[in-house]
Amino acid sequence: MNRFADKVAVVTGGSGGIGFAIASRLAQEGARVIICARRQEALDAAVASIRDAGGVVEAQVVDVADVTALASMIEGVVARYGRLDALVNNAMSVGWGSIVDTDLETFQQDFRVNMDSIYVATRAALRQMIEQGGGAILNIASINGLLAIANMSAYSASKAALIHFSKSAAMEGAPHNVRVNTIAPGVIATPSTTGPLSEVPGYTEAVAGGVPMNRMGEPDEVAGAAAFLLSDDASYVTGVCLSVDGGKASELVVPPPPAQ
Repeated sequence: MNRFADKVAVVTGGSGGIGFAIASRLAQEGARVIICARRQEALDAAVASIRDAGGVVEAQVVDVADVTALASMIEGVVARYGRLDALVNNAMSVGWGSIVDTDLETFQQDFRVNMDSIYVATRAALRQMIEQGGGAILNIASINGLLAIANMSAYSASKAALIHFSKSAAMEGAPHNVRVNTIAPGVIATPSTTGPLSEVPGYTEAVAGGVPMNRMGEPDEVAGAAAFLLSDDASYVTGVCLSVDGGKASELVVPPPPAQ
């Protein structure tokens, strides 16, 4: 497939995990992809991998918490290529800690990355996409924005806010052929999900066992859903939050009946 031929796409947090998988998929299908992240070495590795596979990609070091730099990056892309066809807001911040032990600054950090940066990037993209007559924006939320979990209140609340913000943005973009959708990944096998805990005996199996499909998802599976939502195959789809979670968000967990 070559669904993104001659398209220009920006992917934040594109150097690893889900963001890298999405960037790779878009490049594989013909897009010119611009990725950003905080670490140059990770970006260099991502660029090399995508180019080795025949993709067209460039990278910029941008910390999305610096919303001025983020907006400038998007404006620079438009200045160079004259358009922006797809924006994927993937960069995120995950804070851990109970409500009683988390200070306000720590709580706000998740919102700065998971909401403020996405607001600024979406605003910049919407302005350009409205002017050019169309485009697609995809925000990467989380199953945590749909289901409650202890000790992640800031992350969960910011992702819930993102889901609803995306619906509002979809309503504003719809008259101009600008579509805005969200993906809520479940447990996906990325370094940020597993990390050092993967070395704890039984951890990976326990996490996978909590998913109806009895496994973690792969970044490429999220990328497949992302490519659909960003493509013309989803030309009548906007305001949707698509769960890519092995059925987890649909599961009602009840205790087993007592032994007789």
